[in-house]
Amino acid sequence: MNLPNRLTLFRIILIPLAMLVYLFPYSAYGITPTIFHVGEVRISSINLIVLVIYIIAAFTDMLDGMIARKHNLITTFGKFLDPIADKLLTTTMFILFVSRAIIPVVPVIIMIARDIFVDGCRMIASSNGKVVAAQTMGKVKTVLQMVTVALILLNNLPFELLHFPMSELLLWFSAFVSLASGIQYFNQMKEDILESK
Repeated sequence: MNLPNRLTLFRIILIPLAMLVYLFPYSAYGITPTIFHVGEVRISSINLIVLVIYIIAAFTDMLDGMIARKHNLITTFGKFLDPIADKLLTTTMFILFVSRAIIPVVPVIIMIARDIFVDGCRMIASSNGKVVAAQTMGKVKTVLQMVTVALILLNNLPFELLHFPMSELLLWFSAFVSLASGIQYFNQMKEDILESK
């Protein structure tokens, strides 16, 4: 297994670690997480730890693609696993936020439904001997989602100091781009999807 694929697998391994840190019942063990204040905004040390894990995971996403392209290490396995790792990372974080009622569920449902639809399209293409790599709009969607997750973990800092709901706007914009990229994938693979024999 080459280095880019190892980095992708490492990104997947970081997901349950982020979940554990975020969901661990600290109070049950007498642990009180430190709360930091930036103006009137409160940030838990738990959020900051999860943010560090998330940034490391996001960095591996950029790094594995860069290494794969530079050293011609692009593989079918990498094309398959990389978008799955991205989806697992961002979707897991969004579900965690919904579970704590931090964000609304509707944009998350839109993004998850899009991912399921695209994965279905990929399966159909695969059955026809085709491997569909991530498209530009899909990559933009991933970047938007990653920035949104980081802002939510930071309680919308620094925009919260200006009382501007940037994290909420980015969440809905991510859902819109996600939907648009799903349509793009459908248009790219509609011959395979609508094929009748």
